[in-house]
Amino acid sequence: MKICVYAIAKNEEKYVKKWYKSMSEADDIYVLDTGSTDNTVSLLKEMGCHVQVKKVEPWRFDVARNLSLKLVPSDCDICVCTDLDEVFVPGWRKILEEAWQKDTTRCQYTYHWNLDSNDKPVVSFYLNQIHKREGYSWCHPVHEVLSYSLGSENVITCPNIILKHYPDSSKSRSSYLPLLELSVKEAPDDDRNMHYLGREYMYYERWEEAIKTLKRHLCLPSARWKDERCASMRFIGRCYKALKNYEEARAWYLLAIKEAPYLRDGYVEKALLEYELGNYLEAEKLCFLALEIKSHEKTYINEVFSWNQTIYDLLSICAYYLGRYAQAVYFVDIALTYLPNDERLLGNRKIYKEKESL
Repeated sequence: MKICVYAIAKNEEKYVKKWYKSMSEADDIYVLDTGSTDNTVSLLKEMGCHVQVKKVEPWRFDVARNLSLKLVPSDCDICVCTDLDEVFVPGWRKILEEAWQKDTTRCQYTYHWNLDSNDKPVVSFYLNQIHKREGYSWCHPVHEVLSYSLGSENVITCPNIILKHYPDSSKSRSSYLPLLELSVKEAPDDDRNMHYLGREYMYYERWEEAIKTLKRHLCLPSARWKDERCASMRFIGRCYKALKNYEEARAWYLLAIKEAPYLRDGYVEKALLEYELGNYLEAEKLCFLALEIKSHEKTYINEVFSWNQTIYDLLSICAYYLGRYAQAVYFVDIALTYLPNDERLLGNRKIYKEKESL
């Protein structure tokens, strides 16, 4: 099989060598540089990548992805799309070749979107950007997805192919909001983009617009995926919480829990609300319900706070306010296994121990 990696890049010089090393199991690597002003292009060429420089104006991610895909020759059997801040765990090619069949069109694999300081995954889900050469193109100005035009897809799953994400937090997301507004204008019935737009309004603290847009998402006939519906409900609750409309926030968190009771996120968000309102018994109850859920769903909708130290931190504080100091110590000790040097947690533990000894 001929396997090619393709990517878009702009000012990624600090990632080039590590990215190239992990992609070098491919036969060829093609990169569309969209206007780097650093050494990205020269470094990629030194590594042996095929590089073309072209500015995309006005900027759209789908246009850039499609231009990069066009660089891949037609005799390529499998195309692998990645970004330069992503790294494959070695051995990915062998796994892919062994799993790929003649009728396979696409492969989904494990994506560690968020990793902690010890390189352990915090949020993981399946990504599906490995595909056959013919019939695929990218669509949507942002949060772009692959579209297949040659009938039905045959998607295989390779969980042992692992791609790790190391994002540059200094890079701006300022282009996302106008591009999402454009996405919704172009495809007003696309539930995914409507959800993303509502979430983006929330990030910008445009609470009323976020609520309105997320409610529109929930009303779309195609908005059937419970995980994403649950997220929209949680985000509406989060917006009402910011507006200090706590009863509406509580109602939407309850709807989120009912929509997807198998996800921790609704329980934890409502627990945080109840804690902030001083309802410690209710917050504690919700935390215990969240802990009964032992496994992640392999989707992008996984809140970091549902799987890190947050639940145990919250349980320790609730136990403290409820006068259960030994229990507070127990839970803060668990929280400290996630963040052993956290000054606030260590300070809380000292307070709890002092109260316990009285």
